[in-house]
Amino acid sequence: MKKRQRHVLSIMAMTLLALGGCGPTGSPGETTGTGSAAASTSAIGTVEVTNYPLAYVVERLAGPLLEVRFRAAEAPDPAYWRPTAEQVIVMQEADLVVVNGAGYEGWLEDVSLPTSRLVDSTAQARDRLIAIVSTETHSHGLEGEHEHTGTAFTTWLDPTVLIAQARAVGEAFEREWPEHAALFADRLAALVADLEALDAELAVATASAADRPVIFSHPVYQYLERRYGLVGDSLHWEPDAAPDESRWAELERLLNHRRAAWMIWEAEPLAETAERLLGAGVRVVVVDPCSTPPVEGDFLDAVRHNAEALRAVYVAEQ
Repeated sequence: MKKRQRHVLSIMAMTLLALGGCGPTGSPGETTGTGSAAASTSAIGTVEVTNYPLAYVVERLAGPLLEVRFRAAEAPDPAYWRPTAEQVIVMQEADLVVVNGAGYEGWLEDVSLPTSRLVDSTAQARDRLIAIVSTETHSHGLEGEHEHTGTAFTTWLDPTVLIAQARAVGEAFEREWPEHAALFADRLAALVADLEALDAELAVATASAADRPVIFSHPVYQYLERRYGLVGDSLHWEPDAAPDESRWAELERLLNHRRAAWMIWEAEPLAETAERLLGAGVRVVVVDPCSTPPVEGDFLDAVRHNAEALRAVYVAEQ
């Protein structure tokens, strides 16, 4: 049994099966935990996570042995979520805090968390991180204005990078709870096998990527682009906002430079936007960045849906 035992404060619960997941439950603004309903009373420890892919990884490796808390589940974009002072206090009491790294958790610079309990899942994969050169400022709804500068952080869109992150988490778990090392190792092997299968599926779906340029509605697909050789240009369009004429002019310039028949979106754009794009010869397809829990299914299901969407772009007859 683990040497440290702490009282667990759970403000909200999001139910995920030990080898799966589903969308969040509870009301907005509450703290989100993952795991079975019994996890809060039978778990031997608690783990805080900062994004949905990590919540899925941790649940696959340790649920319901460990209680998993994903506090930003209800945020419009968890990458720009910030914990309250009260939430930070509770996070300080967790056994481990698993972060994505790569600049994802900007708020870490302003809070104090025990370094001995902090697990940076990309720390050992820094040579695989992607630098961002764009400095355009724009908004994500209520999240306010920001820039896509520094390091691209949607690392999980490359399954091979997510495998490296999962291995780092598994190693941290084995150090913290060595008596359960065999369990963690077995579950990690199963997760790696699933992610390798997804990688192969995505590779088949994007087989003709080099010959079919696309437009990305937002610069969040860098790891997907690099892994599968996708060719395209990125805009800063939001699915729930109508682009102004300057943005349509920017699209026209991109299409004159490199003709694309598809625009890849994070979510379904407004009907009028999709209609105008179609009039310009550009079809719409949604590829979920997987930063939040899907409405149905789990992370693997979301990526499989992405593979189907990409197949329509790169495999189907044009």
